[in-house]
Amino acid sequence: MRLKKQKRHRKVVRFYTTCFGFREPFKVLCDGTFVHHLLLNHITPADTALTNLLSGKAKLFNTRCVHAELKSLGDSYSETFKASQNLITARCDHERRKSAASCIMEIVGESNPEHFFVATQDKELMKKFKEMPGVPVIFGLRNALFIEQPSASERKFVKFKEEEHLHMTDLEIKMLNSKRQDRLAARESFGANEGLGDQVLGSETVVKANIGRKRMAVNDKAQFKRKKAKGPNPLSCMKKKNHHNENLQTYKEGEAADTSGRSRSRKRKRSRKDKKLGDSDGIIL
Repeated sequence: MRLKKQKRHRKVVRFYTTCFGFREPFKVLCDGTFVHHLLLNHITPADTALTNLLSGKAKLFNTRCVHAELKSLGDSYSETFKASQNLITARCDHERRKSAASCIMEIVGESNPEHFFVATQDKELMKKFKEMPGVPVIFGLRNALFIEQPSASERKFVKFKEEEHLHMTDLEIKMLNSKRQDRLAARESFGANEGLGDQVLGSETVVKANIGRKRMAVNDKAQFKRKKAKGPNPLSCMKKKNHHNENLQTYKEGEAADTSGRSRSRKRKRSRKDKKLGDSDGIIL
């Protein structure tokens, strides 16, 4: 359950960051009822609890009117008054003191330019902020904190803004039409000047061509030049070699090499044992 709750809260924070430009550190504007709820349910420290809720660093704010309202409630809210003094005081421009709800409504305004998360336990204040686009509401249930889901009116507002960004405004359409008219006028003037220049140039070229043909008596047909033969091939001018004489010379050289090899070879000598055997055979006979 805890993981599902964290995923839902991350989706809500992502919706406000992408569609309304909320950035870290997130600003949380707390009223007296929310601070009192934190103390009763021992949700301390409050800044760490809100950073875990928003998945990003959070800064807690309060107003002078909220301080004055808590102080006027007496001793039962003395601890809440002391805790609220530790928060950062947001600037409220009104001179006289107002109620906490009206003061917070004035600071947030219609478009929430400071990108405040409003933390409250006041149900009437929560209903008012639900109708206003771009004002996320944080509230507590016992010892847990929750972010109010974006309302249907907020989602419609975001869709309408996206469609506006896609389409052009009336001023942009007028500027585009004026630029188109200027371009068309420039093209027409340029085309007219170019047509006159082409006519003049065409007549001049025709006259020059006729004069040149009469003077040079050039034929209409194109004449192609043939390539003339250059000097003879140097390989064809070389003397032929007599292959028959070369073969004879190589044959003679081979024979001379054979004869020299034979003369150099030594005669085989017979061993003395053969002679003795021959002599003995003659005596027996």
